[in-house]
Amino acid sequence: MSNPQQLRYSKEHEWLSATEDGVATVGITEHAANALGDVVFAQLPEVGDTVTAGESCGELESTKSVSDLYAPVTGEIVAANQDVVEDPSLVNSAPFEGGWLFKVRISGEPDDLMSADEYTAFTAG
Repeated sequence: MSNPQQLRYSKEHEWLSATEDGVATVGITEHAANALGDVVFAQLPEVGDTVTAGESCGELESTKSVSDLYAPVTGEIVAANQDVVEDPSLVNSAPFEGGWLFKVRISGEPDDLMSADEYTAFTAG
């Protein structure tokens, strides 16, 4: 399992892209997708919602369990991936590409986001 180097990662297993005009893309990691099993339902935050770093902002339901989705940063939701809502299996098949979850205009960022190498060590724990 390889974690893309250009992304940053949260302890709740979300990834965050570099910002483009203050907006970053968020998804869950391959590690989290594998732990969840087959994702069958995604409840994502709505465009215009404000999310707070470390707080729940949606959920993913798999054949094994229901898991909260946590915001890795504070900001306003500017897009939600409707493809994932319609086909939640994208979270499993392409967690770092088509399975992204939402885009957020960042207003605050926690200090504890990890690099790819730090996240790999964290999950090897």
